[in-house]
Amino acid sequence: MASKKFPHLVGSKWTAKQRTFGWRHFQVVNRKQQGKLVFAELVAACDDSVRFWVNASSLKDRQLWQAGWQPLNQMNVNPHDGPS
Repeated sequence: MASKKFPHLVGSKWTAKQRTFGWRHFQVVNRKQQGKLVFAELVAACDDSVRFWVNASSLKDRQLWQAGWQPLNQMNVNPHDGPS
């Protein structure tokens, strides 16, 4: 059996470096594989109506995401920054 990419994805927590749909803290609630690509469904920690899918590989990009729920004051970001 082939090894599964991102085997511990569901349940993992992430902090976005930029506000995403108004939030920064997310949890993976679902995964799906399409061919060689793996996708993660993220839900905002404070608003479960905010849900979206990302390519799971993008979670490895440290300019976009940091593993775990990180305090914003330790991430060197302005908590009020958001998309223009």
